Amino acid sequence: MGYLIDFVLHIDDHLVNIVNTFGGSTYLILFAIIFIETGAVILPFLPGDSLLFAAAALAANPAYGLNIWLFIALFLLAAIGGDSLNFYLGHRVGAALSNHSWFGRLINKDKLAQSERFFKKHGPLAIFLGRFMPIIRTFVPFTAAGSQFPYHRFLKYNVSAAVTWIIICCGGGYFFGNIPFVKEHFSAVVLGIIVISLIPALVGWLKGRHSTPQAPKTHSQNVPEDN
Repeated sequence: MGYLIDFVLHIDDHLVNIVNTFGGSTYLILFAIIFIETGAVILPFLPGDSLLFAAAALAANPAYGLNIWLFIALFLLAAIGGDSLNFYLGHRVGAALSNHSWFGRLINKDKLAQSERFFKKHGPLAIFLGRFMPIIRTFVPFTAAGSQFPYHRFLKYNVSAAVTWIIICCGGGYFFGNIPFVKEHFSAVVLGIIVISLIPALVGWLKGRHSTPQAPKTHSQNVPEDN
């Protein structure tokens, strides 16, 4: 876990090492990370937003010889394909997988429950919004499938969310990632991206924590007053 935190906070340095070590295979490695982040229900902690931002920043630097359009195409396929695999798992073996003696331990039940509440509250829009929320985005497709949501409707929201997500994250990294201030404080920028992306989930949690259920109406409240 310590290595994962270091990887996320210093993702620019780690990506440079990956590029220098694996060259053109970097595209496949980053594709796999984004695909697994949402496709594998048990690995919601892999980097997403920060990885796109950092990869686009490297692509904007001619020294690394990376193609931003190839990154965008692969990330788009990874995001849509990962969510589709996640949906398939939720549709086919959702309840059995989450209750399985071994796989069940690997699934964060609290986050899964939070995702279910998020989906019930926002309906289909949760598929779009969830893409911008780390961890939640891993469980939303799984939850939608378990709710018998039709795949053709899921795909519509999935594609639009993936396109918007990639444009924002890759666009931000490509155009701003090599600004001297951003490069010098890259870890702080990554941390800021993570915090901003977690704000919607935090707001939803706080609202749910402080909301007070309405008292049920008593029989006397429904009886008309005598004239």
